[in-house]
Amino acid sequence: MKTRIVRALMRAQAPSKEMLERSMLLHASLLDNANLSKPVLRSLHAAEYRVFSQWGEDGIVAWLVEQLEGIPRSFVEFGVEDYQESNTRYLLQSRNWRGLVIDGSSENVAEIRRQDFCWRHELTTVCAFIDRDNINALIGNNGFKGDIGLLSVDIDGNDYWVWQAIDVISPAIVVCEYNAVLGDRLALTVPYKSDFRRSVAHHSCLYFGASIRAMIQLGEQKRYTFVGTTSTGCNAFFVRNDYAPRITSRLDYVSMFPSSIREARDQTGALQYTSGTERADVIAGLPFVEVETGHITTLAAHRMLYSPAWAAGNPVAQPVSVENVSK
Repeated sequence: MKTRIVRALMRAQAPSKEMLERSMLLHASLLDNANLSKPVLRSLHAAEYRVFSQWGEDGIVAWLVEQLEGIPRSFVEFGVEDYQESNTRYLLQSRNWRGLVIDGSSENVAEIRRQDFCWRHELTTVCAFIDRDNINALIGNNGFKGDIGLLSVDIDGNDYWVWQAIDVISPAIVVCEYNAVLGDRLALTVPYKSDFRRSVAHHSCLYFGASIRAMIQLGEQKRYTFVGTTSTGCNAFFVRNDYAPRITSRLDYVSMFPSSIREARDQTGALQYTSGTERADVIAGLPFVEVETGHITTLAAHRMLYSPAWAAGNPVAQPVSVENVSK
């Protein structure tokens, strides 16, 4: 009897959930039109809004794809959990792109497959724990090769190493998480460990990923232009060099933001609300790789991790020009 009641309640709630999503998509389309009416954005974050993304990525992604008419209508995203928050679901539902999503949890993947959007759109779901040795096979064996529209990387750990390894696809746009706690001056990443898990690597959950400078340098090596970040200091956006002029010509500044997120935890898992530069102190003695040299270092070994603006919680912005757009 209890199971029947629960199922009845779920059926009753389903229409309201669907109507809410329709309303969200409708409002987002109005924001799209407003963003597209602007001849130039002061910075990429000016396009931000949130439908399904964790922060303002939906608005930025929508603005970028509208500038890049003719790119493939396909995406790959991994580290999606149950896909309730993601950087590509808005593309799937508002523009009917086809996509591949990968997560390491079978429960998460099963939950995705239960959702209506999974059969209404061409969404391939794969359960796998990603590393740099299996990522190309996971993507290629599921029907995604060559040019695609967008790649989103967010695995809370080996992000730098996995993006570096990807060569089976050539996305027009790349969205990649960075760790703003590592500052804006040095190109640093956690050492590669195939089974890296953020919560296991250090109890604080601050020890993960790569600095914004490391991601920008990797993008340059892979022939991508850095065009900005979210205002929350979480995700960086890159556009393939052959497409980049379409974007940079409509930006006044390329800005990168620090993060004010206070997610550090103690050894019991309780939030500590550590803020500012004190977050770096928590992981100061842990090993990082200097990507330019391959040498192992620590945050404690460097006196100046942050520029004055970054340390003060302000964005670092450069006027757009041919010379400095990706530096």
